[in-house]
Amino acid sequence: MAALSPKQVVIVLDFGSQYSQLIARRIRENQVYCQILPYDIPVSELSSISPKGIFLSGGPSSVYDPNAPQCDPEIFRLGVPIMGICYGMQLMAHLLGGEVKPALTREYGFAQLYTDKTADLFEEKEFPVWMSHGDNVFQLPEGFEPIAHTDNLPVAAMADISRKLLGLQFHPEVVHTPAGKNIISNFLFRFCDCSPSWTMKSFIEENVSQIRSKVGKDTVICGVSGGVDSSVLAALINKAIGEQLRCIFVDNGLLRKNEAAEVIETFRNDLCINLHFVDAGEKFLGRLADIVEPELKRKIIGDEFINVFQESARQFGDARFLAQGTLYPDVIESGGVSHGPAATIKSHHNVGGLPEDMDLELIEPLRELFKDEVRMLARELGLPDKVFKRHPFPGPGLAVRIIGEITQERLDILREADAIFIEELKTSGLYDQVWQAFAVLLPLKTVGVMGDERTYDQVIGIRAVEAEDAMTADWAHLPYELLGRVSSRIINEVRGVNRVVYDISSKPPSTIEWE
Repeated sequence: MAALSPKQVVIVLDFGSQYSQLIARRIRENQVYCQILPYDIPVSELSSISPKGIFLSGGPSSVYDPNAPQCDPEIFRLGVPIMGICYGMQLMAHLLGGEVKPALTREYGFAQLYTDKTADLFEEKEFPVWMSHGDNVFQLPEGFEPIAHTDNLPVAAMADISRKLLGLQFHPEVVHTPAGKNIISNFLFRFCDCSPSWTMKSFIEENVSQIRSKVGKDTVICGVSGGVDSSVLAALINKAIGEQLRCIFVDNGLLRKNEAAEVIETFRNDLCINLHFVDAGEKFLGRLADIVEPELKRKIIGDEFINVFQESARQFGDARFLAQGTLYPDVIESGGVSHGPAATIKSHHNVGGLPEDMDLELIEPLRELFKDEVRMLARELGLPDKVFKRHPFPGPGLAVRIIGEITQERLDILREADAIFIEELKTSGLYDQVWQAFAVLLPLKTVGVMGDERTYDQVIGIRAVEAEDAMTADWAHLPYELLGRVSSRIINEVRGVNRVVYDISSKPPSTIEWE
C-alpha cells in the first residue's frame, strides 16, 4: 500500500547518521508529517514532492573525502527552507563555497552553546548541546553569518536568513540537547510555515480510505500475535472493511504463560474480531530441536510460521490480500531501507517479501510509523489499555530469550520466571513506566545452596528498559527492594533455578533482546 501523501511534508535526507530516525521523530512530535529519503534522491523527484522543508542529517563521513555522500547542490535553489545538522551543516557550507577542515579540537559530548543571534531559531542566550564532530566550518559561504558559538568553536551554527538556509554543528534531535525540540519546532513553524495537522486521527481517516479503496470487496488475511502492533493493525483494518478481515493466530509454543488464552479472549470479546486459532507448538519445537544459533532460530521460526500460516490461509481461498504489521524500526534494523548505509542487526519476522508461491498482495499500513506512534494510534482507535500498554514481544517469542537449546523443560522454567517478574512489576506499579521487561534463561549452571544441600542449577537474567521507540534504550533503575523480591520468588518458586542476575546494559551498544 502506498505511503500517506498529506498536503504538507518535510523531508529528511539521510547521510548515514544514527540519529536520522530521531530527527524524523522530533518532526512528527510537532504533528508534522515527514519522510526519510536517500541523500542522492534526484532534485526533480524531490521537487515533485513539494516539501515544506528539508533536513540534511549528520553522517560519519568528512565532506572532503573522495567518496563522501553528497546531495545535488540544486536543492539549495528550490526555495525550500533547509536545516543542515552536523555533517549536513558542513555539506551545506562545502557545496555553497565555504571551507570545511579538520577541527583543531574535536568535540564529542556536551558543550555550552552561546547564541550570537536568535535568528528566530533560539529561545535562550546559552544552553547545553550535544556535539559529535571532528570537522569544522572554517569559512562561511557567501550570504551566511555565524549565529552561535562554543568555547572551542567559533561557528557552531550559521544562517542565511534571506534564503532560509540554516546549519547547526550540534545535534538538536537528541535528548542531550534540551532546547533541541524548540529549535526544530521553530524551524518548522517559523521558517517552513508548517501547520500541526498530522495526527493519529488524520492517519486513521486516510488509511481507512486507502484500505477500502484498495481492497474493494475482497478478503484480507492478517496474522496476529496479541502484541500491540498486530492488534492495532487488525483493529485499523477491521474499522475499514469489517467482516472482510480474517485474522489468524498461530500459537508457536513459544508464547508466555497463559498468553494464547488471553489473546483469544481479547480478540473475540474486547475487539470483536473474528479469530482463527492454530495450535502449532509441537511443529515449531520439533524443528527447533538441537538448534542454538540465534539467527538460525529466527529463520526456522519464520519459515515454519509461513508454512503453518499458508496451510491455515487456504481455508480462505477467496483472500486476495495479506496484512502485515511492519513498522519503520523493523525496516531500518533489517537493512531494508535505501536511506543511506544501514547494517542488518537482526532479521525481523515481518520484514521481507512474501513467499513466491503465496499469491497475495501485501498491505502494510503501519510501515512508516515508529512504535510510540502505534501506541498513540491504539488510543485513538479506542483499544483497551491491556492491549496498547502491553510490552513489546518478539516475533520468535521465547526462542530468543532462551540462550542455547530450546526444550519444553527450559520453556516451562522461563515462563514461570517471566510471569513472576511481570507480576511483581505490575504489583509495584512500575509495569507501565518501563518500555519492556522480561526474563532470559542463560546457557549455564551455577553452584548454590538450598536447605544445606549443594545445588547446580539454571541462571535467570531479568531485563527492564526505558525507551521511546526502541531505537535506543537505557536500562531501568528498578528499586533494589523490587529486584530482591523478584529474585527471591524466582529462586524459591521456579524449580531448577538457583541464581538471578539483572542486565544493566543500554542500547546501543547492546540490543534490548539478548538474541
